[in-house]
Amino acid sequence: MSATDMLPRGFRVIATRRDTHDTHSLELAPLDGEPLDFEPGQFTMLLAFGAGEVPISISGDPARPEVLHQTIRDVGSVSHALATAAPGAVLGVRGAFGTGWEVERGRGADVVVVAGGIGLAPLRPAILRIVAARAEYGRVVLLYGARNPEEILYAEEQRTWAARHDIDVEVTVDSGPYGWRGRVGLVTQLIERAAFDAQRALALVCGPEVMMRHSARALVDRGMAPDRVRLSMERNMKCGIGLCGHCQLREFFCCVDGPVLSYDRLVPLLALAEV
Repeated sequence: MSATDMLPRGFRVIATRRDTHDTHSLELAPLDGEPLDFEPGQFTMLLAFGAGEVPISISGDPARPEVLHQTIRDVGSVSHALATAAPGAVLGVRGAFGTGWEVERGRGADVVVVAGGIGLAPLRPAILRIVAARAEYGRVVLLYGARNPEEILYAEEQRTWAARHDIDVEVTVDSGPYGWRGRVGLVTQLIERAAFDAQRALALVCGPEVMMRHSARALVDRGMAPDRVRLSMERNMKCGIGLCGHCQLREFFCCVDGPVLSYDRLVPLLALAEV
């Protein structure tokens, strides 16, 4: 940790997009002109002046660090101030912090990406890095679950990944309205029938903790090694640098040791009550 880790840099909002009824994406440019280099899976502490600061996973393209892309769900006073920031507004940014997905470990093998809801946002940089070197990976599978069709994140981009980049995209929803012709059910059901070589694959999982727990178990049941299953544990982070203790998961501080951790390290903890 250095003193600069505590000092936010100014970033100007240059573009906004509404993704779902409560989720917005922002593109930000650094006021000092210095790109924010990051690894897929890392996060920033994003500050709305006068409102507060929250951790947000970076959802942009790691090959374009000059533009910081953040997808934010509007669920509280701080996230509301961030999600509704208009072009021209200045926000504070600390980071990038934490561990990454290490997608390079999947080169020469299949990659399985399992996401629930807004959990696709932290996985988007990993997918973009794979797309940039698509020939170096085997089969790439995206299994995505949302509560309903209206809450599917990056729907158009998912179609592009499937049509142009040879990614097998499977989507399911918890409940579908009349006329919905897609799948209805849990994302774990997609894992059971997805086509990938479990003996060599790398899995990246992000979503609600209960979904990640069952998804990781389903992947291991398919034959994946627990150390090849990686989960993002973005729980209750406050400071981003391991000082406050809000994100402690027994011996781990998720902001420093994570947020991305392998399932073999997490399996003793995920089923423990009150941990």
